[in-house]
Amino acid sequence: MLPQTSEAIMTKDIYQRITDTIVAQLEAGVRPWHKPWSAEHAAGRIVRPLRANGVPYRGINILMLWAEAVEKGFSAPMWLTFKQAQELGGHVRKGEHGSLVVYAGSIQRTETIEATGEELERNIPFLKGYTVFNVAQVEGLPEGYYQPAAPMGEPLPRIAHAEAFFAATRADIRHGGDRAYYSGGTDHIQMPPYEAFREAEAYYATLAHESVHWTKPKHRLDRDLGRKRRGHEGYAREELVAELGAAFLCADLDLAPQLREEHAAYIAGWLEVLKNDKRAIFEAASHAQRAADFLHGFSSVAEQQLAAE
Repeated sequence: MLPQTSEAIMTKDIYQRITDTIVAQLEAGVRPWHKPWSAEHAAGRIVRPLRANGVPYRGINILMLWAEAVEKGFSAPMWLTFKQAQELGGHVRKGEHGSLVVYAGSIQRTETIEATGEELERNIPFLKGYTVFNVAQVEGLPEGYYQPAAPMGEPLPRIAHAEAFFAATRADIRHGGDRAYYSGGTDHIQMPPYEAFREAEAYYATLAHESVHWTKPKHRLDRDLGRKRRGHEGYAREELVAELGAAFLCADLDLAPQLREEHAAYIAGWLEVLKNDKRAIFEAASHAQRAADFLHGFSSVAEQQLAAE
């Protein structure tokens, strides 16, 4: 066995460092993907973190930067590297500490089998960390970079763009009863009546959670994370994917999610998974991002069809 390279060791350290951060927050009773919507956040809500070019971050980087924004009190969603700040005419203030984000990629390497001399091409994944700064840590940028996320207004009886988003999926959404769940046997989403929710955002956040579950069958994303019954590891992993996916969708749809009562019971299961597998939060964020992208795809198709008509 070849010795580990410094790059491989660094990659492991990044996985462990981020997982340790998430575990510490969960043990403190804080879910970093929901914390940005608390009253403590200056803007009252937060959008996805944005790169210097305005493109939103994806996957695990969303969680990492949301957590950083809450911990350090940042209300603007924009993040830049040291070099990007300089290129825009600004400079990072002395004494400021940056935040970690990661880039996942792969390299192709040719290996020779000693016994036969045969050469094999291997695709080796890697994870690279780099540092970014919130615009609140940077001076001298153009004024537009310092805008915080806009405060939320009063919720409407129905939120039109959220209605259109979920309608575009053409999922079988049924209403009745007092439970929200996805039924794999009948491939439908069951929701309590809209009027049963105290706020419009709570309804759509719950529907987002169940819609992520709706993406898992073989004829959609084919996501099988293990045994499905409550208390099993696979159950906890799937619920974590749905939790993160719903948070991503709520950010995209400008909704403030409400915590569901049963979510408190999930934390113990999530902690067990994360402590046993430092890559679990990365995999959950990746699955959640795929689910969010899949659901967004229905709206894109609907918009194209409408434009064609």
